[in-house]
Amino acid sequence: MSRPSKGIRLYKRKARYRDGKLVHQAVWIIKDGDRHIATGCVASSIKSRPPKEAEQALADYIAKKYQPERRRQDIEDIDCADVLSIYLTDIGEPSDQFEIGPRIERLNEFWGGKKLSAINAQACAAYVRHRGNRGGARRDLETFRAAINHHAKEGFHRGLVRVSLPPKGAPRDRWLTRSEAAALVWHCWRHREKQTIHSGASKGDPVSTNRRPLRHVAKFILIGLYTGTRAGAIASASPYAEVGRSYVDLERGIFYRKPIGKRATKKRQTPAPIPPRLLAHLHRWKERKLFATCFVEFNGKPVVSVKKGFSRAVGLAGLAGKVTPHTLRHTAATWLMQRGVSIWEAAGFLGMSPEVLQETYGHHHPDYLKGAAAAIGQKGLPVSVAKTVAKLTENRTQEKNPREKWSERQDSNLRPLRPERSALPG
Repeated sequence: MSRPSKGIRLYKRKARYRDGKLVHQAVWIIKDGDRHIATGCVASSIKSRPPKEAEQALADYIAKKYQPERRRQDIEDIDCADVLSIYLTDIGEPSDQFEIGPRIERLNEFWGGKKLSAINAQACAAYVRHRGNRGGARRDLETFRAAINHHAKEGFHRGLVRVSLPPKGAPRDRWLTRSEAAALVWHCWRHREKQTIHSGASKGDPVSTNRRPLRHVAKFILIGLYTGTRAGAIASASPYAEVGRSYVDLERGIFYRKPIGKRATKKRQTPAPIPPRLLAHLHRWKERKLFATCFVEFNGKPVVSVKKGFSRAVGLAGLAGKVTPHTLRHTAATWLMQRGVSIWEAAGFLGMSPEVLQETYGHHHPDYLKGAAAAIGQKGLPVSVAKTVAKLTENRTQEKNPREKWSERQDSNLRPLRPERSALPG
């Protein structure tokens, strides 16, 4: 009888000697049956436990090898981690959709090990408390609901699973004035990194260097204000047509916001013309070789997020309220409404539906309820109350059914007989 397999595990392979000389050092490897996979971690002669790097290599190997079952099952037998794994595999890697990766990691931390049948309102409320942020928990649970719906659409489970979402928060109405936007760009472009002197008479004093660590944020802000594009598309914007990046056609002046090779989503990443002022900036950045592949780069590499740098810039500019990278999109929509651009045209330029634009930003439009405000205070010819009542009565009489109207001239039964001419005297 063959011995049962011990499964995938870390194994400390001893050092190898030949003719009294060390040929191979002791290392940690991954044993998977007859396969030996190197971890790149040297084994210590003192410590018996594997280092963290070796354990991480084992975890990565197991995660890469494991494939969840793709067959029809009951919800009592399906792990939520398998549902999330299938969804992540089918929609693309986190590098393509950087927001999905962290969300699925948070969801897997809480829901991993639980079955689909355990999902109910109480469990979702527990996740909201675990997350600590109602808005972030709602976005995470929306991704979780999408993963479950995708699993069901592929025909991998039976039964109804409903994800309960917390109430939707009020929309953010913070937008930047033109002076605030100018201050934000100015501080990003002019800010210089400060370092501390570690020796000499001035030890401990700060000194400004020639390094400008926020200039990539200034580029991000200009593109966001002029186009109202979401942060992800701005971060991947490039004048070179490459897979996975948003393409900026400088010759034609069109910004193709949807990354090349990425399927369309409900985010409406539609192409949009580039405003002339921004187009001049983009041409100048390229001519001066201020970037390698993408317009927004830090230390020569494309950025995934500018949240930290943007927060620093907001503090330097002294802006009040909660100002985030998404505030740039709110600002662009608000400026378009204030300039009187039509709802349909502004919605197409921003890549959002006219309904959302009207509901969220319509009150900034100069024509918003302008007719009602003008009519209620407009002077007109005075009309007496008696004439108004008489006219109203006349209208109601005319609206009645002709059959309901009565006249003695129309009713021959009640009309008196007309005497003959011969019967008249004389």
